[in-house]
Amino acid sequence: MPQRRPTLADVAAGAGVSKAAVSRVINDAPGVAPHTRARVREVIDRLGYRPDPVARALASGHGDVIELVVVDDATVFGSSPYYGRVTAGILQELAGTNSQLSVHVVEKPDAAALLTRIADTVSAGVVLVNVAPALAAEFHARCERVVAMSPSAPGVPFVGVENAEGAYAAMVHLHETGRKRIAALHGQEGNPCAEGRRKGHQRAVRDLGIPDVAAAGKFRREAGYELTQRLLAEEPELDAIFVACDLMATGAMQALADAGRRIPEDVAVVGFDDSVIAACSTPPMSSVHQPVEQMAAAATRALVRRQVAPHWQRVFPAELRVRRSSAA
Repeated sequence: MPQRRPTLADVAAGAGVSKAAVSRVINDAPGVAPHTRARVREVIDRLGYRPDPVARALASGHGDVIELVVVDDATVFGSSPYYGRVTAGILQELAGTNSQLSVHVVEKPDAAALLTRIADTVSAGVVLVNVAPALAAEFHARCERVVAMSPSAPGVPFVGVENAEGAYAAMVHLHETGRKRIAALHGQEGNPCAEGRRKGHQRAVRDLGIPDVAAAGKFRREAGYELTQRLLAEEPELDAIFVACDLMATGAMQALADAGRRIPEDVAVVGFDDSVIAACSTPPMSSVHQPVEQMAAAATRALVRRQVAPHWQRVFPAELRVRRSSAA
């Protein structure tokens, strides 16, 4: 991880004053002589110190802060139901307290620098989403007040869902309703949730004695559309699709409609997440439910109550909810 940024303590040492004096200068508070104020500002400029908004909130008496770090494109953060549910779960847990939420959305190349800065100013703790396991492990080595929203590197605390079991249940359901040629659309390699759901699909393939028909891409609507188009061309007898993400599944359903395939008469569809878009799809989409809001609230609660320790984890059950998209 990159070298840490200058801290308030560094400024205080460079100016030969207390950290409280530096804080008063930063916040334009009284109680600091003009010549001392000028010296502190000179050190701030020389070191390139930038006051952290979280630290300033704490200094102002606004309580502890939960940092939510999401590694993804900002436009995806705004459109993905999953991220909204994570944010809602954290805010529900913080409601009525003196704590607050700080959200950081960053793309992969900038993630290490952001986490380095946060490690120097952590308050209540940090919730990680889509942070690579190696980077999460480095951050955890510097700051133990962290919980990932999926299994990560060994020792990194996390909350998760029974991904493999949920995917397995979806495949068994499709098989039991008479589907013969079942395909799976998986998320990208290296994503812990995608890997768990892939394992569940592969176990079902072995146990049910059916062909292993699958494709993989990002958890995006566009990927679901493009992969389904490809599968339809390669597998004309396709009559069911398990999609490892609801957002991806909406793209799959659109591709099926554009190809003239009826859902569920010609092709059944089951998603994963059971987000609001599952119930609002046409027809309503069967989906494996994961309680994202409860998961995010559990992570927040453990951080606020100082219950997190290395290897701490909480795994929630995954429940298949059947709707018209996979009716027999």
